[in-house]
Amino acid sequence: MIEVKNLVKTFPAQGGFLKQGEVQAVKGVSFSIPASGAVTFIGESGCGKTTIGRILTGLESYDSGEILYNGMSLADLSPTERRDRLRKVQLIQQDPYAALNPSRTVAQSLTAPLAWEAKRQRRSKTWIEDRSREVLTQVGLNPDVVLPKYPHMLSGGQRQRVVVARALTVNPDVLVADEAVSMIDVSLRLGILHLLHRLCTEEGIAVLFITHDVAAARYVGSDGSLYVIYQGEIVEQGRTEELIQSPVHPYTQSLLSAVPVLRGLERPGEDRYIPRAEFTSGDSTACRFALRCRFSQERCRTEKPLVTTWGKDHHRHTCHFPAPRRVVAEPIENERL
Repeated sequence: MIEVKNLVKTFPAQGGFLKQGEVQAVKGVSFSIPASGAVTFIGESGCGKTTIGRILTGLESYDSGEILYNGMSLADLSPTERRDRLRKVQLIQQDPYAALNPSRTVAQSLTAPLAWEAKRQRRSKTWIEDRSREVLTQVGLNPDVVLPKYPHMLSGGQRQRVVVARALTVNPDVLVADEAVSMIDVSLRLGILHLLHRLCTEEGIAVLFITHDVAAARYVGSDGSLYVIYQGEIVEQGRTEELIQSPVHPYTQSLLSAVPVLRGLERPGEDRYIPRAEFTSGDSTACRFALRCRFSQERCRTEKPLVTTWGKDHHRHTCHFPAPRRVVAEPIENERL
C-alpha cells in the first residue's frame, strides 16, 4: 500500500551543544507497508522513528526520497489530491492527555472530522451522530457514557481509545501509532495493544507501530515486519518473531538485553549485551554503532557496512560481523504481556 524509498529528512540544529549546522534525522530509509499488514519500528529515543511517522501523515516535509501510495508518488499529485490521499493515513498521538482539546466534549472532538466528511459525501447530521457512536463502539467504549464527557472525566485508557476512534472517523487505510501505550498505565496497555492488533487483523487497517518496547512490538506486529532503527538508519529488518529470536546486529541485541528479567533471577547473566557508552553520534562513513559496540573491529570504524541478507531473504542487516550471539530472548506469550 505504501512504499518508501531512500527517505531523507534534515533539521537545522538549534540550541544545546549544536550551535550551528544541521541534524539529519532520517538517512536514506526504505520500507513498505502492505495492505492490512503490520509494520513496527523500534529504536531508542532520538533515532528518527517518530519523524518518519510524521512524514507519512503529512505533518513533516522531507528533503529527498520517494513515497508511493498505491503505486502513485505523492510528489506527482496536486495539493488537493495529496491531501485526500494523506487523509487515509491517520496518526494516533503518543500523549492522549494532550491529543484531545480539554474544552471540547468527546462528541465535539469526533464531530469535527465527521462534519467535513459529511459535507464531502453529502451526508446528514444523523449520519454524523451514528458514525460517532459507531467508531466509539468499534474501540470498545459505550457511546452513551463517553460522548457527553470532557477529556478530564475519562481515564488514560479511555482517552487513548477516543484518540483511536477519532482517527477511525475518516475510514483510514493506515494507522500510524506513535508510542501509543507509553503514556498509559501498565494495566491498561494490553487493551490498547489488543485493539490495534484487532483493527489490523479483523478490520483490514494497516498499522505502522512506533515503539521502543520490544514486548509491545512483538504483540502488535506478530505477523508483520520489524525494522530496527539507529541514528536515522535501518540497521536490521525481518519478520518480527524471527528477528526477535535471532538478532544478528549488536544494536538489536542491546535492545533485547534491555528487557527486564522477570523470573526471579538475581542478575541478568552473561548473555545480556550492554553497549560501551551512552548515545554518541557515529561517523557517516563507517558503522554508526562502532563507537558503542564491544565487538567492533578496525573495519567497523573505517568502512560503512552494506545491507546484507542473513538466512532467509527477508532478514537483512548492516553489520560487518553479524552473529546470533549474546542474547537469548525468552518467548513472550501475548496473554502475559
